[in-house]
Amino acid sequence: MTTIAPEHPRLTSQNWAGHWHGFGPWVGPPEHYAKEGSKRPPHPVQPGPDSDHANRYREAAGEFASGNLPPLMTGHWLMKRGQAEASRTWTDVTDAVAWLRGHYTRNLPFERSDGLQAYAELDVKVAYVYDVLPRGVDVTWVHYTESRSLFSAAVVCCPNLFHPDTPCPLKASSMRSPDVARSAVAPGWGS
Repeated sequence: MTTIAPEHPRLTSQNWAGHWHGFGPWVGPPEHYAKEGSKRPPHPVQPGPDSDHANRYREAAGEFASGNLPPLMTGHWLMKRGQAEASRTWTDVTDAVAWLRGHYTRNLPFERSDGLQAYAELDVKVAYVYDVLPRGVDVTWVHYTESRSLFSAAVVCCPNLFHPDTPCPLKASSMRSPDVARSAVAPGWGS
């Protein structure tokens, strides 16, 4: 008799349930933000030790794991265990919005000299967050500041729709809110 292991139900925006982690804000020069190698998780196939690329691979893997540069894919934030904090983990979307709004107001986008609008208004951004976060869609706000630095802040869904096998970066025992702790270790999603 053959037994087939039960599969986890496919995670979609229609059945998503979980919590959110805030990452950032990152504020820095655009040329640092553009360093793609440091924004990618290590590839499972590593170059040989004698390869011309071995040192750069190890350097980029270390930068990804320990650096605060935003990753190319928002779900990859969950792999940066040292960047997650219980104080930036929420089960109520209003708390996530308040965190984003607070960082936005401390790092306002630049205003164009011709008077045209460069970015969506804050109320439009907030309405979008309220619409998509409860459905498991990550949100990242990125803009140039008045000083021409780039600002980036992200709220990432956990579990993540596009990286459902990536576990929650926080252990339940270290989390403050019992609701967050329960959702962080929901069957099939715990760390």
